Amino acid sequence: MKTKTTDQLREKYNKIEQDLDVHLEGLLYSKPITYWDYIQTDALLNLQITRTTLPDENVFIMYHQINELLFKMILSEIEQVAKTEEVSAVLFSSKMMRISRYFDMLTSSFSIMKDGMDVEQYNKFRTTLTPASGFQSAQYRKIEFASTELINLIDNRFRETIDRNSSYENAFEHLYWQAAGKDYKTGKKSYTLTVFEQKYKEEFIRFTKFYNTHNLWTKFKSLPQEEKENKELIKAMRHYDYTVNIKWVMAHYNTANHYLNIGGQTTEATGGSEWVKYMHPKYQKRIFFPDLWTDQELRDWGTEV
Repeated sequence: MKTKTTDQLREKYNKIEQDLDVHLEGLLYSKPITYWDYIQTDALLNLQITRTTLPDENVFIMYHQINELLFKMILSEIEQVAKTEEVSAVLFSSKMMRISRYFDMLTSSFSIMKDGMDVEQYNKFRTTLTPASGFQSAQYRKIEFASTELINLIDNRFRETIDRNSSYENAFEHLYWQAAGKDYKTGKKSYTLTVFEQKYKEEFIRFTKFYNTHNLWTKFKSLPQEEKENKELIKAMRHYDYTVNIKWVMAHYNTANHYLNIGGQTTEATGGSEWVKYMHPKYQKRIFFPDLWTDQELRDWGTEV
């Protein structure tokens, strides 16, 4: 057995023109791995840099950091579907349910935000966050780009009239989340949106050039007809769509409402967005896989919550 393993290792390193004996000698001096080194626990636990002395700000920071880690896991699963040339319904379903479980966890975890922070503390430390905004999560935007065709992410006011063959630049200017920081009558953008685009716009356009033809919806539509009729896959696709675009959004919306709707008066978000119409699914009707829903379900999207 030892000889077989050694032979396999030698073959592995020969393929990359490396000397196995040198690597084995290096093992003589290497340290055994520990949990804290592997997970980088010390680094992870020192990433919370607060701006105030209010303890619940730590909850806010760590919760969003956990979200970003889950977003990274989701993007990894989507990428595996996108880069598989001939994806089967079985693999597709498996990945969709993995992704959905991550979003199920994200959705249920909003109780940490909604009920796990003191309202008075939140409304004190939130002022120090201005002009940052949750819509500036680049990974979440990438999840949307990787899930569906760009037309389904266009602001609902322009979706019927925009040229589907227009440039990425033009499509980008009409994405639904632009409504969080742009006056479409004047074209003026908020500082929050401006700096977000300065950092990520070029990266987003490069990203969408690949995912415009490799997103989950396009990959599904390219399957053989028999595969597209797979009930488990359709169920998984619908679950993901509903979880992300209604359950997750409404959990976020209700949490924002808990902290920002005080005494019947809606407080402006830290980024200055009109968050009610930007977030609620009944206004934008963000739907990743529109053909998997009935006409009635499309009309009622977001109205039952």
